[in-house]
Amino acid sequence: MTKYRLYVDEVGDPGLKLVDQFDHRFLSLTGVIAESDYVRRRIHPELEAIKARYFDSHPDEPVVLHRREMVNGRWPFQALADMETRDAFYADLLDLISAWDYQIITACLDKQAFMASSLPANNDTYQYCLGVIVREFGDWLCQCGAKGDVMVESRGDREDKELKSYFRALYHGGIASIAGRQLQDVLTSRDVKINRKDKNISGLQIADLLALPSRYDILNERELFHGSVSPLMRQVIATLSAKYLCLSSNAPSRRFLP
Repeated sequence: MTKYRLYVDEVGDPGLKLVDQFDHRFLSLTGVIAESDYVRRRIHPELEAIKARYFDSHPDEPVVLHRREMVNGRWPFQALADMETRDAFYADLLDLISAWDYQIITACLDKQAFMASSLPANNDTYQYCLGVIVREFGDWLCQCGAKGDVMVESRGDREDKELKSYFRALYHGGIASIAGRQLQDVLTSRDVKINRKDKNISGLQIADLLALPSRYDILNERELFHGSVSPLMRQVIATLSAKYLCLSSNAPSRRFLP
């Protein structure tokens, strides 16, 4: 049976303070779904090749892609300070992002509306968004007759411990339209996998690169973002239109919450 992994990254902070300020109003989680053997055979080696080409990444000390450091040309991405190198790198990266076989799910939470509504028993915004993504992933696995697991980036000892407990509760008790038994049928583990940013995990790096463009896509669609985005960001957003997971309703998995 085919096995998939859902790699998750977030944009924004999960706190419920300052939600009247735009920079703190939204939290979004983006999950990248990729078939595990495909990651091993194609995504990982091709991503390592582009990192070696532009950043002299070595197997003993691999460069880990992180959008914020890349945009600012910080070590180890100093090569991107040269505009010609920067343009060439992003063109090659965009080609890979377009060509690879994967799907994405994004849940974007309006924390201002969340606080104004009747808060759920668990008002942890990160867990709330993750539950939505896991539901979509579980539904899709059921439709495909496949199995999978979930991997997220570590956010700290306390947060990781709480998330592990929450995920086990999801696995055993289910969420929304998915019963616990159904999740147990499609998820290969009751435990969420948590890894640090400095681990060289291709799926988490892709999720990091796509999380902000997907967030912009959702906010722009609802006319909630009035700033400007770079030409590169627009290209990535255009690429994502073909990558959003579609369930039986044929509606792309770009959830604006609550």
